[in-house]
Amino acid sequence: MIDYIVNYFTNFDFVKACDIAGFVLGLVYLWLEYKASIWLWLASVVMPIVHGYTYLARGLYADFGMEFYYVLAAVYGFAVWHWGKAKGKKERPITHASRSTMACMVAAVAVLWMGIYVFLLKCTDSTVPGYDAFTTAMSIVALWSLAQKHVEQWLFWLVVDALCTVLYIYKQIPFSGILYGFYTVMAVAGYYKWKRMAQCEIDEKQ
Repeated sequence: MIDYIVNYFTNFDFVKACDIAGFVLGLVYLWLEYKASIWLWLASVVMPIVHGYTYLARGLYADFGMEFYYVLAAVYGFAVWHWGKAKGKKERPITHASRSTMACMVAAVAVLWMGIYVFLLKCTDSTVPGYDAFTTAMSIVALWSLAQKHVEQWLFWLVVDALCTVLYIYKQIPFSGILYGFYTVMAVAGYYKWKRMAQCEIDEKQ
């Protein structure tokens, strides 16, 4: 492990610098998401620039393509959180996704996964098309759910973060791997925090 770290910094390059910068930005984003702060969407505009270059350099083409989606989703998410708030509220309330919504999200993941996997298999030289396609499909749906301020969006991120931890370490972008390992732990904490916040919203209405 020590030899790996020494070698990592000995052969330092721009990709590794972006890996570290993405790590720092990711921590800021995670804190804002945990606090359910609307400013997380600003971080969502900045991060794709850094992460996009890193993923492209390491052949994670679906993850690279996702960065364009992240920018558009950030604009959408900010608009929904700001203008989609309930009457008398400063921001949109945190809610639970209905069973039908959850079923639609799972179905959407399956369809997107297959579509992205076929694209990566036929149109790129990706060495991890299945992994890359699945985490990308999950991320697309999870980000939409985040924009809706669903408690359950954390469950989707939990799966994505755990898989990305392994994938990014395998692809030799360890700081991204460490970041997503931390994300995995925080996804659990975030789920329970948002669950409590959603309950508070319900209690206030009663």
